[in-house]
Amino acid sequence: MDIHEYQAKEILSGLGVPVPRGGLAYSPEQAGYRARELGGDAWVVKAQIHSGGRGAAGGVRLCRSEDEVRSYAATLFGRQLVTRQTDSTGKGVYRVWVEAATGIRQELYLGLVLDRKSERIMIVASAHGGMEIEELAMEDPDSLRRMVVDPAVGLAEYQARELAFSLGLKGGQIAQMVAVLRACYRTYRDLDALMVEINPLVITEAGELVALDAKMSFDTNAVYRRPEVAALRDPSQEDPREAMAGDSGLAYVGLDGDIGCITNGAGLAMATMDMIKLAGGEPANFLDIGGGASPERVCQAFRTVLSDPKVRVILINIFAGINRCDWIANGIIQAYRDLNVTVPVVVRLAGTNVREGRAILQGSELPIVAAATLGEAATAAVAACDQSAAA
Repeated sequence: MDIHEYQAKEILSGLGVPVPRGGLAYSPEQAGYRARELGGDAWVVKAQIHSGGRGAAGGVRLCRSEDEVRSYAATLFGRQLVTRQTDSTGKGVYRVWVEAATGIRQELYLGLVLDRKSERIMIVASAHGGMEIEELAMEDPDSLRRMVVDPAVGLAEYQARELAFSLGLKGGQIAQMVAVLRACYRTYRDLDALMVEINPLVITEAGELVALDAKMSFDTNAVYRRPEVAALRDPSQEDPREAMAGDSGLAYVGLDGDIGCITNGAGLAMATMDMIKLAGGEPANFLDIGGGASPERVCQAFRTVLSDPKVRVILINIFAGINRCDWIANGIIQAYRDLNVTVPVVVRLAGTNVREGRAILQGSELPIVAAATLGEAATAAVAACDQSAAA
């Protein structure tokens, strides 16, 4: 789960990280008022969307009058901002952040991510900030400093000082960097984050460290125990299909194809999409209904898949362990009745109560294409999709 820049800054500020003074606005008039409230003669107006690369896409601007703040904010509200990190439809802008301009002497990069190879939190830093980490890795890989934190010990002060020295910081800046690193590590550890990034972390003209931008992403599976994080969710920044699925406890990722997938287990879902591609088709989604799926849950999976207007065929691939094939079969029949399903449905069942499940589907007399193997199911789904497209 991602959050907005201003929300990330509020978290860091609460832990002692210096951030520029700013205010949130939901209209151009309110943006102008925020500038007047902050005072000064220069402000930065930033579109608040869940994406990086906003500046290059025209979502960030330095303004030197209240009228310019209002005028620029008016061009942002309601706009679909397309960046290199969004798809072609972009992200809607419904709020902007207005902050006092900061004099910059140097920009640094600081990020905390999960290193799956070492199973540790890795700190990545560079003396050249203001760029995306991918660009930094390509253009100046030698500038990247990496440090792994042992979870049994936590971030040691000597590690933080060592990193500060490697970035060329001096004097009081070293103590400031130690405080920033500790705040970022605490955020990552205590809030079940997957990524905490400050880019850029700037050295101001006065020699102070300030977090000029911040980005955070949290483990969706842990949000249930972090109500303070769950409260920061912004559904307007999510794919409506994924938001619907998430509210129903389904793991769903929308794709660009036209064969909808309903499976149980992430590995089986990946294999199903691979087989569809191998058969010459394009999957429309990743969807994992999880274990112990009731008929109602299967029906909700149908509803989620069919919310994508591009879907021409639904492929159901279930290998039942905790699940039961008869539950799945009853859910398919319920979905047909409740949702008036009109697209072809291909079903492959295996595992617990498979005979009962197949018998239920056969006895329903619904136009369901049964398949014994995943390969047969993928081939049948692609054929049905081609027929639908031709019709």
